[in-house]
Amino acid sequence: MTIYNKISVIGGGAWGTALAAMAARAGRDVLLWAREDGVVTSINEAHENKDFLPDVTLPESLKATGNLADVAMAEVILMVVPAQFVRAIAQDMKVFLKESTPIILCAKGIEQSTGKMMNEVVTEVLPKSPLVVLSGPTFAREVAADMPSAVTIASKYQQIAQNVADTLGQPTFRPYLSRDVVGAEVGGAVKNVLAVACGIVAGLELGDNARAALITRGLAEMVRFGEVFGAKRETMMGLCGLGDLILTCSSVQSRNMSLGMALGQGKSVAEIMSGRISVAEGYHTAGILAEIAERENIDMPIAAAVNEILHKGGDVKEIVQQLMNRPYVSEL
Repeated sequence: MTIYNKISVIGGGAWGTALAAMAARAGRDVLLWAREDGVVTSINEAHENKDFLPDVTLPESLKATGNLADVAMAEVILMVVPAQFVRAIAQDMKVFLKESTPIILCAKGIEQSTGKMMNEVVTEVLPKSPLVVLSGPTFAREVAADMPSAVTIASKYQQIAQNVADTLGQPTFRPYLSRDVVGAEVGGAVKNVLAVACGIVAGLELGDNARAALITRGLAEMVRFGEVFGAKRETMMGLCGLGDLILTCSSVQSRNMSLGMALGQGKSVAEIMSGRISVAEGYHTAGILAEIAERENIDMPIAAAVNEILHKGGDVKEIVQQLMNRPYVSEL
């Protein structure tokens, strides 16, 4: 068994803070990098991330820094910045980083400018770094509070994946191994867009029947999309696909579902986004996901509808009505 005792977490949002707290509870030496000076000060002096994870007491052993050079010398690095910033942060880290240092990708999304998954983005910038994807049904606040969770650890480097599992695994944080990096990333990216749709259903008060139907048909879209790019169906039926989809479509703790709910209640996209400090990845992923689906001729009407509402000024009620009036087809 190999344990990584010196861990760096890149990203001081709610999820990065929760993962850092969880690793510190496991007895690891954890340093968290945050862009915001206030977050660094809050963690170091008050043992709390007052901006992104308020009212959660963090382990006193957890330390924070605003200097990337400080965190690059760890044995393993968790990359937990929003998906659209992964490339830039990886580029900034390149000068400090050992080529052999494993990077655990915890961001969920598709790069808007290229249509690439996070593992493709980091491989372009850091071609020799072993990559692992961590994904699954996890709300940051519950992980930070040491409540039970389970995740997928996916990598072609199975020994490193096992090391990561041994390093982070606890009775309340159960990792399951996979080789399907593409499936793990597709599940995490697509579910965010579908969660926006579920939020719209909730905001319009269309009922639980409609939400269940949307989750199920959304899963079909996720599977269709993933299989085109080599993902395994069984991966997307697991924790990082179906599991994450159920979670993010079932609670307004999900930033993506809460975004959709506000849309369903009549608020404009501009109004909602202007009042947020945390990133709803589904907002950024919707456009490129719909673009790829159209280019590859993948039938994804729910994803297309979300993109129409978020980025093309589509009327929420009209778009939902169009979805409900689609032709009747075979379920399979």
